[in-house]
Amino acid sequence: MFHINIVEYEDVAMINPQDKERELLGKCIGELNESWAALEQIDAEVSPLVSVLDTDTVLREDISEKILSREELLKNAPEQYEGYFKVPETL
Repeated sequence: MFHINIVEYEDVAMINPQDKERELLGKCIGELNESWAALEQIDAEVSPLVSVLDTDTVLREDISEKILSREELLKNAPEQYEGYFKVPETL
């Protein structure tokens, strides 16, 4: 079992443990380091995922087009006010 001297890390962690706590913390941190060392041995290399789909994304060009005029949009509106749709007031 790997054991770490916790005294080196007390200032960084801003702790002041008693002797028994210091020994227990050193033991726990040592066990964590052993676990991390074991994880470093695992081959976790993966290729980056761009899309979950096997198809290419087809995008159209972003071109602004004026389809209808304001007058055409408002001509069938039940009510309008100064060129805008008038709707019931809501809270």
